[in-house]
Amino acid sequence: MNIDAPSFKQAMRECAGAVALVTVGTAPGQRTGLTVTSACSLSDKPPSLIACVNRNASAHARIGEERAFAVNFLHEEHALLALTFSGQKGINGEDRFAFGRWTTGVTGTPILEDAVAAFDCVLTQEFETTTHSIFVGEVRNVSLSAQNTPLLYLRGSFHGTREIRDALSLGDVDARRLSWSDFS
Repeated sequence: MNIDAPSFKQAMRECAGAVALVTVGTAPGQRTGLTVTSACSLSDKPPSLIACVNRNASAHARIGEERAFAVNFLHEEHALLALTFSGQKGINGEDRFAFGRWTTGVTGTPILEDAVAAFDCVLTQEFETTTHSIFVGEVRNVSLSAQNTPLLYLRGSFHGTREIRDALSLGDVDARRLSWSDFS
């Protein structure tokens, strides 16, 4: 059975995703980036992650050229920044970096100073699909800002994990003792 694109997109909107900015560019004036919910860890040996980027995005070709990129996971105060890097505000390329506080990573890529977590990566592999590439990045440096609440995208809008956490209640004492490492 073939699934049409609108049905697929609607179903994916029911799956919460962490919101991140994939950034690239070592020289001012040449930086760019985009908003994604398709970045996640791959392995801890070596520490690496994947980011899926549409081949039409301005950052796509730059990642291949620079051989480095950063994944900056946003917190709930970054919703406007997420919209800016998504292109919905009509701001492109270097102009997107006028928003937020930025520093330079060890690879030269732009790192968002107050990201929940920022991963500075060198590109080790690239896999192409019909519309996107999957970039594998080996992490060279990481920065954390754990006091911030992560930003999620769910059902077509942004949410903070605090509002979701407040709505959840685990009644089973044993369930509260479990951690993700128990399942992976």
